[in-house]
Amino acid sequence: MSTASTTDGRSTASRHRIWVGIVLLAVGLIGHLFAAHAGGGSSMHYTHHVFGFFLILVVTGGIIAALGWWLWRSRPDMTVLIVGAVQAVFGVLVAVDQIRAAGGG
Repeated sequence: MSTASTTDGRSTASRHRIWVGIVLLAVGLIGHLFAAHAGGGSSMHYTHHVFGFFLILVVTGGIIAALGWWLWRSRPDMTVLIVGAVQAVFGVLVAVDQIRAAGGG
């Protein structure tokens, strides 16, 4: 009986990590969208920042997924969480850099 509760606890924690990773991915995208708005808000700005978000996602996500497959194959939730954290960091850095470039700080 104790293994069932442990398994349920792990699956609950796993689902929480996946949701946190998804929220962090959204934070990264919002950072890029905010940077596009701060940079002028034209469709070209939005296109470049959304493309940059997905380019960073493909490159860093591929590297992290490969490491995850090699190091923690049984923990896909950790892969999603780490990819989300990296995207959130990049999104915030891009937004802050664009605000500084626009003369806001």
